[in-house]
Amino acid sequence: MPEQVHERGPGQGEGAEERQGRGGPLRAFGLAEVYNPSMVPTLQPGDQLVVQYGAAVRPGAVVVLRHPFRQDLLIVKRAVQRRDGGWWVQGDNPFVENDSREFGVVPDELVLARAWVRVRPPRGVQRSVAGVLSWAVSAVRPVRAERSLSSRLRAR
Repeated sequence: MPEQVHERGPGQGEGAEERQGRGGPLRAFGLAEVYNPSMVPTLQPGDQLVVQYGAAVRPGAVVVLRHPFRQDLLIVKRAVQRRDGGWWVQGDNPFVENDSREFGVVPDELVLARAWVRVRPPRGVQRSVAGVLSWAVSAVRPVRAERSLSSRLRAR
């Protein structure tokens, strides 16, 4: 099953193109929710992503894009390499191949946003201040670009 992302923010609903073109830089941010395990261990199903629409993509960045064969489906992948005509993207989970190994290079116009922050929802009810602080420290993390995906894959 393809990685699925639920999008909230600019780029959805009526007048989306108009909203993206107006206003300040804060209008270029939105939320996306991860549903499937193709980015494990970096992202887990249920994680929320703060994304920036139209942000510059660099190798190693985690991006939200439209699936090349099902453009109504949003997916999250790591941009591995810039190639002629677009980006080669892969998931971090080596057991899920729903990425460029299956569908090839993704055209630039299908890459919608870059992920900046991952928020992991709390597991269960936090009953103490220490529990809430512990969750906050571990749950909110920047989504960093991997410097060398190929070296990380060789190390496995």
